[in-house]
Amino acid sequence: MREQARGGLAFRTAMTAISTALVCVATAMFTIYVPATRGYFNLGETMVYTTALLFGPYVGALAGGLGSALADLLLGYPFYAPATLVIKACEGFIVGFLSRRGLRASSKLRKVLTLAAAFTSGSLLGSVGAHYYSGPMTLSLGPLEIQGFVPAALWICLGVALAVLVVALGFGLEPEAGWLVFSMLVGGSVMVLGYFLYEFAWFGWAALAEVPVNIGQMAVGMAVAMPLTRAVERRAPGLRHA
Repeated sequence: MREQARGGLAFRTAMTAISTALVCVATAMFTIYVPATRGYFNLGETMVYTTALLFGPYVGALAGGLGSALADLLLGYPFYAPATLVIKACEGFIVGFLSRRGLRASSKLRKVLTLAAAFTSGSLLGSVGAHYYSGPMTLSLGPLEIQGFVPAALWICLGVALAVLVVALGFGLEPEAGWLVFSMLVGGSVMVLGYFLYEFAWFGWAALAEVPVNIGQMAVGMAVAMPLTRAVERRAPGLRHA
C-alpha cells in the first residue's frame, strides 16, 4: 500500500511538472496584445483545461497557476503574474473538480445538458471570434510576428464544428461530454470574472476591453481541449481516473 501511494505521488508530481511546462508553452507561443489593458490573448486555456480534465483539480490548479504565471513573467507581463497565479489556479481546480464529480442524471437530462453546452460553446466561439478576431491582424508566434487576415467565416465554421463535436460525443461516444463542457464553462467564467475585477481595480472600465478576449480564450480552449483529451485517453485508457 505504501509503495502504491509513493508511486501515485511520483506519477502526479511528474504530470504536474510536465503539465506546468505545457501550459507555459501554450500560453507563450501565440499572443495578441490588447493595448487597453496591457494584457494579451493566448492559447493557455487549451492546456489548462486538458490538464484539469485528465489529471483532476490539484494538478490542474498547480499547472494552470504556475505555468500561466511563468508565461506572464517570460513574456514581460509581471504586472499580471500574481493575479494569473491565483485566477488560473482557481480555473484549473474548478474544471478538474467538476469534471471528476460527474453528473448523476437521467439520459434525457444528459442530452438536454449536452445540447445546451454545444449551443453555448459553439455560439461563444463563433460570435466572439467573428466579431473580435477576424480581419487584418498581427499574430505573434514566439519571436515571429506575422501579418495576416482572418475571415469571420472561419470562426463561424469553427463554432459550428465545436457544437457538432459536443453533440456527437454526448449522444454517441461519451455521454458525459455535456458535463465536461459545462465544467469548462464554469471554470472559464471564473477566469473571465477574475481578470475583469483585477483589471477594473487598476484601469477602471477599460477592463471591459479584455472581457471578450478572455471569453475567446475560453471558447478556443474548449474547442481544443475536448478532442485533445479524448485523443490522449484513446492512447492511455483510464488516464483521467488515475
